[in-house]
Amino acid sequence: MSEDELPPSLETAADADRPRGILTPSDRDFLLGRKTDYTEHSRKQKRNRIRRRVRNAVLDFSILYECLEDRDRQTVFDPDDEDREAYTRGITDMLAFLHLGTMGYVTPFKDMLSEGVAKSEQRLAGSDYRMVRVEFNVDPVGQIDVDEVIAKIEADEFERITDEELRAFVRLLSMSEEFAPDDVRDGLKANVDEFAEAIRESERRRDHAIEELTRGD
Repeated sequence: MSEDELPPSLETAADADRPRGILTPSDRDFLLGRKTDYTEHSRKQKRNRIRRRVRNAVLDFSILYECLEDRDRQTVFDPDDEDREAYTRGITDMLAFLHLGTMGYVTPFKDMLSEGVAKSEQRLAGSDYRMVRVEFNVDPVGQIDVDEVIAKIEADEFERITDEELRAFVRLLSMSEEFAPDDVRDGLKANVDEFAEAIRESERRRDHAIEELTRGD
C-alpha cells in the first residue's frame, strides 16, 4: 500500500507521529509501504519480528485482563472526541483480525467469544454464578427481492425491512450508476432536522399517552 492509496479511515492510525503500540513506527512504515528499501533478507526479518510482536501482544491480554486496574481500562476506552471514530474503527478491525486469524484454529472463534463475554459478565457481577448465553452466527445474506423492499419503503413499512435486506439494498444502491453520493448526502442533511423533530414529537406523544394511562381516577 502506497501513501497515495491510504484510505481516509486509516489517517489517524497511520499518523507518523503516533507513539508505538504493538507496532513500532518502523513497523507501520513497512506495512504501509512508506519505506521500501528493504532487501529480501531484511524484509523477511521484519515480517518475523512483527509476527512475534503480535503473538506476544495476544498473550499480554491475559495479563491486562487479570491485572490492569478498572480505572486504567476505562481510560483506555475513553478516547478524545476527535479520535473516537478512528478508535471505533480500530476496535472493529481488531475483531475482524481475530476472526480471520482464528479461522481453522483449534478452538472456534465463537466459543472463545462466548467464553470471553461470560468471563467479563462474571467479573461485573462479582460471582461465578452469573451465567449468560452468547449467540454468534455468521449467516450469509441471500438474494433479496428488490421490488418487495421498495414496496415496504413506499408503504412506510420500515419495521418489516430486515437488517439483511437493508444492508443488501444499500450495497445494491451504491453499485447503481444512478446513485450520486453527494446528491444523496445533501438531500439527507436537508431532512435531518425534520426527522429529528418527528422523533422528538413521537417521544412527547408517547410520554403523554403513558401519563394518561397511569393517571389515577
